[in-house]
Amino acid sequence: METQGLAPMSDAARLSWTALGDRTRKPPVVLLHGGPGLPDYLGDVAALVGDLAPAYRYDQRGTGRSPWQGGHTLARHVDDLAELLDAWGVPEAVLIGHSYGTDLASRFCLAHPDRVAAMLLMCGPFVGDWRTGYRAERGRRMSAAQQERCRALEELPDRTEEQEVELLTLAWLTDHADPERGWHWAAQAARHRRPVNWAMNAELGGEGRADPLDGRLAELRACLPARTELLGGADDPRPVAALESLALRLGLPLTRIEDAGHEPWLEQPDTVRAHLRRFVRGAVPRSSAARASRLR
Repeated sequence: METQGLAPMSDAARLSWTALGDRTRKPPVVLLHGGPGLPDYLGDVAALVGDLAPAYRYDQRGTGRSPWQGGHTLARHVDDLAELLDAWGVPEAVLIGHSYGTDLASRFCLAHPDRVAAMLLMCGPFVGDWRTGYRAERGRRMSAAQQERCRALEELPDRTEEQEVELLTLAWLTDHADPERGWHWAAQAARHRRPVNWAMNAELGGEGRADPLDGRLAELRACLPARTELLGGADDPRPVAALESLALRLGLPLTRIEDAGHEPWLEQPDTVRAHLRRFVRGAVPRSSAARASRLR
């Protein structure tokens, strides 16, 4: 059962959302996609758990079917999630964030700890000097010609549709453990995760660098729900050592998915499915999970 809607925000924005499953069951799962500046792409992840709890996802303002021409702040995006929960009639939710979505989930938890029933952070958040290792590994996975072409495309003041697709394919092909399948997944994503809101990416990325989570980890640790976990692909070009360090600082378990990169559900679907279902079963009331198990 899939439901779609538009939720009005307090500043007149309207956010497009989709829910999979029985929306009367509480608490739901809310999936937070990455970017920033990309539309939602977590439909396949929602399908892994939608029978255990209703799984909501949405296009963040300025992306996909949630148009917005104004500026972007991290605080406003945190407010958007709180207002969405209000619109859905949800006091608290199980948050599953991916990539930048883990940063958003963490900042939401800092602002509204009473509204987070549990939290699974996939492939992020990355703290410390992780970008140096990421750039080095990304360069190692690309040929010299690919790197040169990527730089040339980035420097163009305006890009055609095909140039944009080519740039995104080159930018994302290193995110996967398997180079051959990685090219296919990157090219597919480059055509479907569109358009990219580059202004939003620059605004939120800049604010995140100016006010990183690094300085608030003690505060975050103090307000995390009891059920919080980290998950990362062992072959993500973003250094898994950064997630290991974060796990130690937050006192959280970290699951490494072997032979998987930044989108582990693509390369190791069975392993990720089992992990997500175990996590959600532990986060929702037993009666709801038991009903879902009998219906499978």
